[in-house]
Amino acid sequence: MKIIPKQHWHHLPISELLNLLETDSQQGLHPLEVENRQQRYGPNALTQKEGKSPVVIFLEQFNQPLIYILMAAGVITGLLREWVDMGVIFAVVLLNAIVGFVQEAKAVEAMEALAKTMQSEATVVRGGEKQRISADELVPGDLVFLQSGDKVPADLRLIQTRDLQIDESALTGESLPVEKESIDQLSSDIVLADRNNMAHSSTLVTYGTGTGVVVATGDKTEIGQINEMIASAEVLETPLTAQIEQFSLTLMKVILSIAALTFFAGLLRSQVVDRETLKEAFLEVVALAVGAVPEGLPVVVTITLAIGVSRMAKRQAIIRKLPAVETLGSTTVICSDKTGTLTQNAMTVQDIFAGDQDYQVSGIGYGLEGELTQQGIKADFNANYALKECLIAGLLCNDTRLVFKEQKWRVEGDPTEAALITSATKAGLSKETLEQELPRVDTLPFESQHQYMATLHQLAPDQPPIAYIKGSVEKILTRCHDGYSTQGEKIPLNADLIHAKVDEMAHQGLRVLAFARAEFPLDTFSITHESIESRLTFLGLQAMIDPARPEAIEAVKNCQRAGIQVKMITGDHIGTATAIGRKLGLNNSMGEVLTISGKEISEFTDEELIGVVDRVSVFARVAPEQKLRLVKALQARKNVVAMTGDGVNDAPALRQADIGTAMGITGTEVAKEAADMVLLDDNFATIRAAVEEGRRIYDNIIKSIIWLLPTNASLGLIIVVSSFFNLGMPVTPLHILWINTVAAVLLGTTLAFEVAEPGIMERPPRPPQMPLLQRSTVSRIILVGCILCVMAFAVYFLEKTNTATSQASAQTAAANAIVFGQIFLLFNCRSRRYTMFRVGAFSNRWLIAGVISMIIAQLLFTYTPIMNEIFTTAPIGVTEWALILGSSVGLYIFIELIKRGLRKQEKAKRANS
Repeated sequence: MKIIPKQHWHHLPISELLNLLETDSQQGLHPLEVENRQQRYGPNALTQKEGKSPVVIFLEQFNQPLIYILMAAGVITGLLREWVDMGVIFAVVLLNAIVGFVQEAKAVEAMEALAKTMQSEATVVRGGEKQRISADELVPGDLVFLQSGDKVPADLRLIQTRDLQIDESALTGESLPVEKESIDQLSSDIVLADRNNMAHSSTLVTYGTGTGVVVATGDKTEIGQINEMIASAEVLETPLTAQIEQFSLTLMKVILSIAALTFFAGLLRSQVVDRETLKEAFLEVVALAVGAVPEGLPVVVTITLAIGVSRMAKRQAIIRKLPAVETLGSTTVICSDKTGTLTQNAMTVQDIFAGDQDYQVSGIGYGLEGELTQQGIKADFNANYALKECLIAGLLCNDTRLVFKEQKWRVEGDPTEAALITSATKAGLSKETLEQELPRVDTLPFESQHQYMATLHQLAPDQPPIAYIKGSVEKILTRCHDGYSTQGEKIPLNADLIHAKVDEMAHQGLRVLAFARAEFPLDTFSITHESIESRLTFLGLQAMIDPARPEAIEAVKNCQRAGIQVKMITGDHIGTATAIGRKLGLNNSMGEVLTISGKEISEFTDEELIGVVDRVSVFARVAPEQKLRLVKALQARKNVVAMTGDGVNDAPALRQADIGTAMGITGTEVAKEAADMVLLDDNFATIRAAVEEGRRIYDNIIKSIIWLLPTNASLGLIIVVSSFFNLGMPVTPLHILWINTVAAVLLGTTLAFEVAEPGIMERPPRPPQMPLLQRSTVSRIILVGCILCVMAFAVYFLEKTNTATSQASAQTAAANAIVFGQIFLLFNCRSRRYTMFRVGAFSNRWLIAGVISMIIAQLLFTYTPIMNEIFTTAPIGVTEWALILGSSVGLYIFIELIKRGLRKQEKAKRANS
């Protein structure tokens, strides 16, 4: 069999296509040829990609610069036979690894979900016999029969159709089922969504029947191409993980440099370098490593993110990957799907034109809340005969049902017909009542070549039957010769006025249907296309749209105020997309909605696309690979991109984006598995809430770091100063591990519960290139670290001057000075600008509980015999506690004075600007 480029299948004449595939349009493939092709092409299934094993994921948790230092310190203490120290160090390292492993427990399962979409059966014709087989047995050249309810089993070129409609929303983003035809040839460069002579794997047949020839299976299908794009999409580091990694590398270099100096200083202190001197020097290095390394940082960050995950779940956003929580706060661009996210995913009639008069329909979706109005006043359909008949036509020329299930109106049938039922019901008409009064006796189903549907109804035995017709404006108007006045009189048809009204509606992105009726003789029991050709009387127009969510409009405004660009990427037509974009407020500074199509995107080079992507707010008729290109183009401009989607076609872009967001209600399993976050309510407003939560989480992580690092700085300084000046050790390595680990858990994690500070959504997004800690923050950390170091030495030496005080008591007092300094610093860190009284002294109940728990832990650390034995501590007296608390209060006041000075500087700066 000859091979030709996949993209030309829709372009080839059917006769040439059958010849190339060496198959027959009636008999299909011979069974022997099927076996040959199965061996050649393999099963009709997607190639599975192997993920990381749990063992590899667990071992990767140790691949962190700061963990290297701790493991080296643990090895050194083991060689020096300091078994307790070694055990505690490795226990901390293991705890960190377990937390990280749990964080990544669920690996990406997008490939498995894609494979599931392929598991179905197919009806084929082989050797002239129709048979039902597993879809994975299909081969190129197979003749496949499709009918309503079938999942398309492979990519097919359609050679015969009858009223065939296929829902391709999961693949192309098109919100309505697509009419398919066996067109002999289409242009070679036509976009995927417009290839009406093709049926693609994993889409769903909603209406009619068709026959097609398999042209691609497995990885060669459009779904298969998406599978490859998911596999090749780069999984980017989040801003936080990248910043923490860079910070960790820098900190590692600093610690190792200081450790080397400390080691040599320890050697230089002694005139003779012997085994004992080396051991003492190594222990000082271990103490420095344990003290300076913020081993509590991974725990604090992970717990803060986990708490954010829990809070987001309450706001209808499920986070699948922990770092995604913080990434939301860094988002600079949100690329959103239209249908169901920015819109209601429910067709809604908004305008009706009948009897030369305009009417508006209030209410959104399929709910029955709303009414017909005219110039703001409730309209009575009985006052306009044409309006009433137009609404009746929409109800009776209709095969759809609205069913109230699970506290919600659900559509059984076509969304467009459901919208017509809703508009008529809002006016006061009942579908069930009318169907009893005017029973249907015949139907002309919708066919693509005619573009209308007609139903014949019997009024009464002595009254002539009536046919109601709905369809495209072009097909209906050409068959109408007159219309109805508001009083029910037939009047000449004003075609120019109707066309002008259609253009006005279409400009608003509305989908317009025309309605007509025809009367027949008494003995008529059936209708044909010819019988209604010259009988139609025009009734009116009903215009509908999938309307923008009101909360999405407000959410878009909030995002724009926060400096976040919102872009809509959809498979819908340009007119509809632009109209929705206008209603959502996706305007540029000139008040215009800039829209480009997928066809235009395909003509851009990557450089050209990067040049225009920031200025365009609406992308319409976009193909799957183009969504991926758009995300990459935005990332090339240094944006942090959040991408939303629900279909299979969205999965590669969701995986490539910095934060992929799938829809929980309408989303496919493929999209959910490829995403970082899933919206339970499919609502754009939830994304805005998640961005706010992400910013709060980042703020709280920075607050935790600002609280945590001064302690590590002070402990590192203590070791360095002690070593260089031979002053003795105010704290032991085990004291340092206690301070770093226990205080980090009991105190540091409580900052995760701080509420968002005022104006959090008024400030611009944090630039991705911004360092984790700015210069002023680093200066503050060093300053506070120096103060804590001085406090520890001061308490230690004051205790040492008392001859009755033991070394253990002096070191215990110094350790308590650092811990209680941390406690008072914690209250400072609740806000980087305001006092704790401004944010609410008792608003964070977890912080109060954490402080109480830490105080109890310190009392146990100081006074219980078992803790005295393990950590070499000893009880201290009232005088020591007074000194400890007094210095801690002084630290709190000093930091608040610094914050007050910064507030004055900011105020003066705003006044000058």
